[in-house]
Amino acid sequence: MKNILFVDDERNLLDSLKARLYKHRHDWHMEFVLSGDAAIGVLEQRKFDLVVSDVRMPGMDGGQLLTVVKQRWPTAMRIIVSGYSDPVQAVRLTSLAHQYVSKPCDGHELENIIERCFYLQDLLAQESLRKVVGRIGKLPAMPKTYGLLQTALAQPSVTAAEIGDIVNADAGIASKVLQITNSAFFRLRKPMVRIKDAVTYLGFATVRNLVLSAEIFSQWPAPEGQSDLDPERLQSHAQCAAAACKALAGGRASPDDAWLAGLLHDIGYWILIQECPKELGKAVQLARAEGRPLVECERQVTGASHSEIGAYLLGLWGLPYTIIEAVALHHTPTAVTPHNYDLVGALAVSHALLDPPNAHAILPDAPQDQSIDSQYLAGLHAPFDWQEAERRVANALRPT
Repeated sequence: MKNILFVDDERNLLDSLKARLYKHRHDWHMEFVLSGDAAIGVLEQRKFDLVVSDVRMPGMDGGQLLTVVKQRWPTAMRIIVSGYSDPVQAVRLTSLAHQYVSKPCDGHELENIIERCFYLQDLLAQESLRKVVGRIGKLPAMPKTYGLLQTALAQPSVTAAEIGDIVNADAGIASKVLQITNSAFFRLRKPMVRIKDAVTYLGFATVRNLVLSAEIFSQWPAPEGQSDLDPERLQSHAQCAAAACKALAGGRASPDDAWLAGLLHDIGYWILIQECPKELGKAVQLARAEGRPLVECERQVTGASHSEIGAYLLGLWGLPYTIIEAVALHHTPTAVTPHNYDLVGALAVSHALLDPPNAHAILPDAPQDQSIDSQYLAGLHAPFDWQEAERRVANALRPT
């Protein structure tokens, strides 16, 4: 049974929530408290899997509460419920919470979010994945410049010049960021030659994501004797997936998150190529010999696929929950019940619409997933239909 703690200073709202969630009483043990101080007291007495907190409360507010929860009980997932529309405040809150829910919150939406949080929590805690990760000699640390940007962007007063200075401190990363910025994927009207100009034009979040891209791809290994595991093909596929996913942004999938999810969806291969190249090579051979999806063969050979391993790494790096969930589920999006069109759906559909040369990071001739189709997209209540999705992806990948 999962333990959930709800925190809000409005008793009527808590009573309404308690009535709404009563049907889950056999699966979830739920406690409801009226203040941050009371929540700390309850957390000290019982282990909770999830904390759901309002932001505006007298005394200890939701942001302060989740800061304490993050420090003292880091394994508990955190959901913040807020009526703030200020984007700076929203960025600060999302750095503290795995999920950010806007007020007024629809009860069905909150149920769906809680269920998905638990699904991902269980997926990344399964014994087979822990065994694979335990065999890996060393998980990569969060890239340095990206970590500095994360810290800087948590400060409300940060400026474009300060962000530019952080990127420019590493000449190699700065040049790579400008190279990506000026690539066909961003379709700029004129070339960018200075990081500060890129920051001003593209925005903080996009530049932060570009830095992560530059730092990761600069370290792609090239294993000996493994011709299928080509770092250049991996990079090309990631860039195409990022552009396609961004083209399908909408609903609960923001353009920046969509681009980053597409870019990172196969980061699990980054670990497998470095740490388990022979096992991955064996999975590739099995997929070819039996005509099965590579992701299935990865699970058979190693015990976990690149999807789960990549999501596990991104969780350690502290990336947004929505990115982690999309990476974990990009081959199995129907494993969770969607409430509306979001990042999981955007990544799954964009991945399904990539043309054959770009459709797979390792096996260019692999069959497409037939379960992601127009019916799947319609069921998500997406802001466009399948034909429009095809048009958007084709335009995003068309050479300029």
